[in-house]
Amino acid sequence: MNDTGREQKTVPAEEETAANNNAEEPAAAEAEELSPEARVAALEAELAEQKDRLLRALAETENVRRRGQREREDAAKYAVAGFAKELLSVADNLRRALDSLPVEEARDQRTKSLLEGVEATERELLGVFERNGVRRIDPEGERFDHNFHQAIFEAERPGKCAGTVIEVLQPGYVLHDRLLRPAMVGVAKETSKPGEPVESADTVA
Repeated sequence: MNDTGREQKTVPAEEETAANNNAEEPAAAEAEELSPEARVAALEAELAEQKDRLLRALAETENVRRRGQREREDAAKYAVAGFAKELLSVADNLRRALDSLPVEEARDQRTKSLLEGVEATERELLGVFERNGVRRIDPEGERFDHNFHQAIFEAERPGKCAGTVIEVLQPGYVLHDRLLRPAMVGVAKETSKPGEPVESADTVA
């Protein structure tokens, strides 16, 4: 009875050892099949793939960093845009006050002093604008540019080429390279040929 029990216990162990040997044989055979050159080539290919992945990850990280830096710079650069727009009407009113009565037409010293004060205030305001990147657009005599100008009317002007700004109804403003408000202008149109009826100023839609 004892011998039979011992035989029954040793049989599974032998079978397990044989199974492990059978499992290791294909792997060993496969390793033996790869020559040193093939193994080197496989390792080089794997290394190249990992290097490519690393370079792509580094490039993506650099792009994210640059995009974040550009967004921070733009936020700082154009942070005053809303505030500057609110002040444009102040600049307009100062200019209207000066245009309504030029200093040289003032009859008394008090009025002249008042106008000079308004003029100094306008200069100071425009100086503040300039220091913060806000620049006034006053394009009279320049070529019409739809990126910065808004045409209010067209009219013939002898001696003026078609498309030339002949009158500035309201100056425009830019913040650095970004438009805050287009200049409202009148534009010269092509002169009528002899025999053609001359039209009055047309409003541009």
